[in-house]
Amino acid sequence: MHAAIPLYPRFTGLDAVGPYTVLAFAPGWQVTFVAAEPGPVTDDQGGLTIEATASYADLPDPDVIVVPGGLGTIEALEDQALVRWIAEAHEHTRWTTSVCTGSFLLGAAGLLTGRKATSHWVLLDQLAGMGAEPVDDRVVVDGKIITAAGVSAGVDMALSLLARTNDVPTAEAVQLVIEYDPDPPFDAGSAKTASPDLRARASALLR
Repeated sequence: MHAAIPLYPRFTGLDAVGPYTVLAFAPGWQVTFVAAEPGPVTDDQGGLTIEATASYADLPDPDVIVVPGGLGTIEALEDQALVRWIAEAHEHTRWTTSVCTGSFLLGAAGLLTGRKATSHWVLLDQLAGMGAEPVDDRVVVDGKIITAAGVSAGVDMALSLLARTNDVPTAEAVQLVIEYDPDPPFDAGSAKTASPDLRARASALLR
């Protein structure tokens, strides 16, 4: 299985690195970071740069694509090379996936019309403008498209993907390897239970 993760300026680091780590540990998987041209791409916090080792043209037909979100997603929606690559690669994939606002890029590529999908809670309702049916779940599967909610949900998505492409024992083994056993210090990770003040504080961090 060959997975491609497209990078664009101001992507969110964990959106890309979380699924990369899960899939890279799985036997029989190869994961490649791609961009318009090979080279460094910097995340939305300015402190993490990942090297894209291939261009879109170098990898037109991956088995899986994982599209990250980030503060740069709005600008990336106008990146015709990226959107075209997603649309064309989707024709060849076994699975097309996204993390966080990466689902909007799937929408821009015309892949979400009439499908259930999720995204970061701040923008979830706006997925309807992409023709999708927004679903407030951490991971949503509709056909061969899997979308994940915000940021850390990309790890859940990648483990769910492994269970479908390999098997559950493989996914469980990778989960143990990365010691993914969430025990957060605060009960503050869900917008469903957060107070209005906490939601406002969190939203402000995204501006």
